[in-house]
Amino acid sequence: MEEGVGGDQLAQDFVQFSVESGVLRFGQFKTKAGRLSPYFFNAGLFDDGAKLGRLAQFYAARILQSGIAFDMIFGPAYKGIPLAAAVAIELARAGRNVPFAYNRKETKDHGEGGTLVGAPLKGRVLVIDDVMSAGTAVRESIAIIRAAGATPHAVAIALDRQEMATENGVDVPHSAVQYVRGELGMAVCAIAQLSDLLHYLQSKQGQELGTHHAQVLAYRKRYGVE
Repeated sequence: MEEGVGGDQLAQDFVQFSVESGVLRFGQFKTKAGRLSPYFFNAGLFDDGAKLGRLAQFYAARILQSGIAFDMIFGPAYKGIPLAAAVAIELARAGRNVPFAYNRKETKDHGEGGTLVGAPLKGRVLVIDDVMSAGTAVRESIAIIRAAGATPHAVAIALDRQEMATENGVDVPHSAVQYVRGELGMAVCAIAQLSDLLHYLQSKQGQELGTHHAQVLAYRKRYGVE
């Protein structure tokens, strides 16, 4: 199921929230792939209680709207940890109470030990992350989930950049999201996509924000995927 297309109101509200929060910025930014992007999305700047709570509402709404079936939530260290906790709280508020867990980067050698914290990993697991650049973090999460005997079932992200991934420094004709869906067999839902950002900027023509539409559109034409 494709999420966040065109005039999707949830996506439009999320883009506006991201801009107002300073999380979505415009200018010239170098991506991990070495591209010069006219926009940058930094989920780490959802950095106070009100913003994190609102972000969790967007995630929960999109997850419930997607119809994806899952039994628990997993947050990959480090950004995924507060995201998973906040989304679990918001889902419970919406009447969908599910367990959640997360991993440590380092193995704890005292107390309960190990790298996993929270509920035991079991059943169909929904991974919560911010954006997906190369699918590396998802592959790491899949390995952790499978090692625990659970099923890596789906991923929820904030923004799908809808652009070509890179492998060994070379552009490939699919995005990280398409790779996760097609090659790893996991469902993916995104609160918003690049197409939603373009729709938002187009609606701001005549305003300062609208001036960024041409640059973002040109970037998508060069690096974008359908």
